Amino acid sequence: MPRIHFQQQLATLKDKLLAMAALSQQALELSVEAYLQRDTGLCDHVHDIEAAINAAERGVGEMAYELLAKEQPMAMDLRFIMAVIKINGDLERVGDQAVAIVKRCGELQKYDPNAGPENLPGDIAQMGAIAVKMIRRAIRSLLEGDPVLAEKVLDMDDEIDRLNHETQAALRDEMMRRPEVTENALNSIIVARNLERSADHATNIAEDVIFWVRGSDVRHKAAAAAVLQ
Repeated sequence: MPRIHFQQQLATLKDKLLAMAALSQQALELSVEAYLQRDTGLCDHVHDIEAAINAAERGVGEMAYELLAKEQPMAMDLRFIMAVIKINGDLERVGDQAVAIVKRCGELQKYDPNAGPENLPGDIAQMGAIAVKMIRRAIRSLLEGDPVLAEKVLDMDDEIDRLNHETQAALRDEMMRRPEVTENALNSIIVARNLERSADHATNIAEDVIFWVRGSDVRHKAAAAAVLQ
């Protein structure tokens, strides 16, 4: 009976984390839309969602640490709780990145209500789509306990890194060519960086899913491979 109760608690913990994950994904999606459309109503909605994410983070963290302290889990159950604690932090930071993006929208509204990314080089929309897709896949890999799907998230990270590099370089060149767009371009550079960091958090989540299911730590393998090349 105690074992059944413990497994029920783990299932509840997972449900709480998945509910928080849905909020983080929604916040990121809406922040990109708000930035592209200059929609202040969506900006306000993202702030509201971020407050809910913060509350959810506290709840998930408290339950995870309580299970660690009271149940002293072993093997796969221990890895799951450890993964939940780390994923919990990454999901909260995705919410932070979403808020940072809508802040750029607010800054542009102060500077020029008609300013937008559509007249600048780079592809914020594409970066946003990839970052959101990575978050979505990472969450699904968590839901299904699927390390193969998690590996696909890792494979996508290089693409958003490349887009971020290209976008920032193109925007810097544009500022040199057209100084009048500097404020707008700087905001787009910051948004691109926020999206790249969101993708990093998706990668972290995917790595933690792999650690949970397989017991293998893949966090530093890519970095080590890059050094050896």
